[in-house]
Amino acid sequence: MKLNLIPPTLFLIITCLFLLQFSQTCNARVTSTYVRKPRASIDIPVEYFTPPPGFNAPEQVHITQGDHVGRGMIITWVTPVHPTPNVVTYWEANCRHGHKHQTRATTTSYRYYNYTSGYIHHATLRKLKFDTKYIYEVGKHNVTRRFSFTTPPEIGPDVPYTFGVIGDLGQTYDSNQTLEHYVSNPKGQAMLYVGDLSYADNHPFHNNIKWDTWGRFVEKSTAYQPWIWSAGNHEIDFAPEIGENTPFRPYLHRYHVPYKASQSTSPLWYSIKRASTYIIVLSSYSAYGKYTPQYNWLEQELPKINRAETPWVIVVLHSPWYNTNSYHYMEGESMRVMFEPWFVQHKVDLVFSGHVHSYERSKRVSNVRYNITNALSTPVEDISAPVYITIGDGGNIEGLANSFTEPQPNYSAFREASFGHAILEIKNRTHAFYTWHRNQDSEPVAADSTWFYNRFWYPYEEPNSMV
Repeated sequence: MKLNLIPPTLFLIITCLFLLQFSQTCNARVTSTYVRKPRASIDIPVEYFTPPPGFNAPEQVHITQGDHVGRGMIITWVTPVHPTPNVVTYWEANCRHGHKHQTRATTTSYRYYNYTSGYIHHATLRKLKFDTKYIYEVGKHNVTRRFSFTTPPEIGPDVPYTFGVIGDLGQTYDSNQTLEHYVSNPKGQAMLYVGDLSYADNHPFHNNIKWDTWGRFVEKSTAYQPWIWSAGNHEIDFAPEIGENTPFRPYLHRYHVPYKASQSTSPLWYSIKRASTYIIVLSSYSAYGKYTPQYNWLEQELPKINRAETPWVIVVLHSPWYNTNSYHYMEGESMRVMFEPWFVQHKVDLVFSGHVHSYERSKRVSNVRYNITNALSTPVEDISAPVYITIGDGGNIEGLANSFTEPQPNYSAFREASFGHAILEIKNRTHAFYTWHRNQDSEPVAADSTWFYNRFWYPYEEPNSMV
C-alpha cells in the first residue's frame, strides 16, 4: 500500500506555523479595536428612583454573606419614617408546611452635613441550610415586601459556583445598562463588588440622597443575591470643609459585612469562604504598612487557607496594582510593594480591582525581584502569581478612562476602554472560565474570555484568550 507522506520540508513549515500560532494565542497582547461611542455618562434623575408605595415601606434592600462559611445572611433595609418594624420573617421556599422564623435587626441612622438618613436595619440570619432557597419578608401589613435568596453549596474543593464582578457602578444611564445586562445573565449567583458605589461625593456637600437612590437602583439584584462589598475612594466621604471628619461614615452605616468572623478588626477588610473559593477583601484606603491592623491581619490570614477545602483564592480591592492606563497610574504601587510577595508565596489565583474606568486583564506577573539596589524593576511572567483584572467600568458619572499607555506593556494581556461586567465560573478545583461582557449597542457582548487554571492544583500556563 502506498502512503502519501508529507515531505519533510513541508512538515517542518506546518509545524513552525502551528507553534507560532500557539505562541501568539498564549502570549499575545491585545488592545481592543472596539471604540465606544463618545458621550458623557449622565446621572439618572433622582425622581426616577421613587421609593416603594406605602407609609414607611422598606426600601434599599440588600443582602450579603453573614458568616465565614455561607450559612449566614445579613439582610439590610431602610425605613424612611419610623424605626419599626425591624424584623425579618423567613422560611424555606420548598417546604410546604415549613416553620417561619423571625430575626430582629439592629437599627441605626446617621447625620451627614445637612442630611439625616432613614432608619437602617441589619438582621443576620444564622444556621441556614446550604444550597437552599429561602423566602424572606420585611415590613408588615400592606407594606410587606417579599424577596428570596439561595444559600451557597457546602464548602468543598470541586464545588462549582459562579460570581458576577462589577466595579465603580454609580447611577448613570450607562450604569443602568451594566446592571440590566448582569441581571439578565442567569449565571451569576453572587457579586464580587470592587468598590465605588453611589458617587454621592461627586455632588455638592456629598449629597447623601444619592446613597438612597443608589440603594433603590441596585435593589433588583442586591435583594436577591449577596453582593460581597469592598470600599473604594468614593466611600471615604472625608470632608472637613463641611465638618465631616469621620471617613467612611455613610458606607459603614449602610453596608455591614461579617468581618468579625475572620478575626478582622475592621469591616473594611475581611474574608469569607463560599463554595470552593476563599475570598479576601482588602482596603486600599486604610493603613496597610508594617505593624498596622490590616497588615497584621493579612499576614495571619493567608497561611490559614486550606487549598484542599477552598482551592480558589480571590482577592478583591479597589486600587489596581497593575494598570497600563494613565488614569490613576501607580496609585496602588505602595500596597503592591507591601503585599505582592505574600500573594506569590501563597499562590493567589485572581485579584479584582476597580478605580480605573476601563477594563484590563494582565498575564500572571510579579515584580517581587526588585529592591532598591538591583534595578530589576520590570514585571516578569510568574507561574505562581495572580492574574490582575481591573474592572472599574461600571459606567459612573466620571466617564471612561480611555488613555492607555503605548506600546502595550508585556504584562498586559487584554484591555479596552468600555463599560461592562464580568462572569467568573468556577468549574472545579483546577479550572475556571471567565468572560467580560462589554456594553455594546445595548447588548452585553462577550469581548474577552479565557480559562484560568488553579495555582495550587493545576499550576500551568493558560491560553491568553478565547475570543
